[in-house]
Amino acid sequence: MIRPPFTRKHGAASFPKRSGHRLDLLVDGQRFFPAMLETIAEARQYILMEMYLFESGALAERFIDALLAAAARDVTVRLLIDDFGALGLQAQDRSRLREGGVTLAFYNPLRVGRLSANLHRDHRKLLLVDGQVAFTGGSGITDDFDPTVRPQGWWHDLMLRIEGPVTADWQHLFENAWHRSISDDVPALPRPAPSAAGPHVARVVVNDGRRRDIQRRLARCITQAHHRISISVAYFVPPLRIRAALRRAALRGVEVHLIVPGLHTDHQAARYAGRRFYTQLLRAGVHIHEYTPRFTHVKLMICDDWVSLGSANLDHWTLRWNLEANLEVDGASFAEVAQLAFEDDLAQAREITLSAWRARSRRTRIKEWFWSLISGWLARRGPPGRDRHRPRTQPAPERRG
Repeated sequence: MIRPPFTRKHGAASFPKRSGHRLDLLVDGQRFFPAMLETIAEARQYILMEMYLFESGALAERFIDALLAAAARDVTVRLLIDDFGALGLQAQDRSRLREGGVTLAFYNPLRVGRLSANLHRDHRKLLLVDGQVAFTGGSGITDDFDPTVRPQGWWHDLMLRIEGPVTADWQHLFENAWHRSISDDVPALPRPAPSAAGPHVARVVVNDGRRRDIQRRLARCITQAHHRISISVAYFVPPLRIRAALRRAALRGVEVHLIVPGLHTDHQAARYAGRRFYTQLLRAGVHIHEYTPRFTHVKLMICDDWVSLGSANLDHWTLRWNLEANLEVDGASFAEVAQLAFEDDLAQAREITLSAWRARSRRTRIKEWFWSLISGWLARRGPPGRDRHRPRTQPAPERRG
């Protein structure tokens, strides 16, 4: 029997650890997009999809067609997109979805004159079908993640296919964000009790702008690690607590490896802000690797036999502003699968040595200093109130550009 899905602590959801999961780690869009589309095609009751990025293009067309086909066979389809992340979703695609029977909502509509509230975004990535199969990870629904559309410049990422009891927790998270984003009354969905599907022990962990469980649990696992710490994130601007824990781990002999984007990134400012901390980490013995083939959008954290994978980076947006959710997995078997994926990326990354880092140019140092000032200012802004945005199903068309 599944325990109650969550307890309330300071307004946030805290989920229990659960056993009995099948987990499939899928590397890059040529693997996880077909798996997601196949699962949508198999839906019989409902499809819940929550995305930060959903932009019109060839990939979005495939997903829109799949969602419309599901709606046509009387499957309930609910699509929740962050309003900022939906700026690239064209009006005709919004109309097609609504007219085809998909219920479409946008999280926290952008408005003039509310900077702090506009910074609060839904950064989670979730596909849930019939309460039985879930996908989470770092990818959005944009052509950038699809190697078939961008064969020379696609973004590298991971998604996790999940079967087992934690799918009920993912459904709770979706419904909570959904009801904050839509004003219309919608029928309640069934609450299935997924049975055990595999050997893995897992837990859903959440950041919501006030409670920072992902950061807290990562810091604890870094502190408790004995052998290895392997972290790969798209945006690396860690708070003092994480930096200090990484340094102490390296100094006590733990193998600490970080993979971060190299020249290929969609936010050079974040890259420079994070590079400000390289010196102190390198001095402590932390190994820093910049991924060179393309932009790495991965969000993967491994400490010994503990793995955390989902939407969370190590930056101020993740830790202070965004709705985020990761799946934590305890156990040596899945940790080895995740570590192999990490080591595949490590083989394609360039390690930065302390001597080479000290020889970087004055211009680079100035950029690091400037963007670290901006980053620090954002960190001091504090998260917005939870209820500053009122529900709305249709953003004003003129804001789409």
